[in-house]
Amino acid sequence: MSKDQAIGVLLVIVSIAVMLFYGWGLFLAEKWISELLLKLTALIAVYAVFGILAWIGYTLATTPPPPSIEEIEKELEKEVKELEEKEKKEEAESAEKSS
Repeated sequence: MSKDQAIGVLLVIVSIAVMLFYGWGLFLAEKWISELLLKLTALIAVYAVFGILAWIGYTLATTPPPPSIEEIEKELEKEVKELEEKEKKEEAESAEKSS
C-alpha cells in the first residue's frame, strides 16, 4: 500500500469515527453534551463563513487595481510605434547594404 492510499484509509476511518461520535453525542449522550456539540458546530460554521469573507475582503483591499483599458491601449500603441520604427530602420539599413 502506498503512502497516499494509507492516508486515504486513515481519513476514511477517522471520518467514520467522528460521524459515529457526533451522532452518539447528539442523540444518545447527556443533554449538556448534545448542547455543547450543537454550539461548537454553529461556532465552527460561523467562523468558517466569516473567515472566508474576511479573507476575500483582505484580498480585495490589498490587491492593486488592474490597469485601465486606456492605459493598456496607450502601451499597445507605444509598442506598435516602436516596432514600426524598428522595421523602418531595418529596411533602411538593408536598402543601404544592397545598394
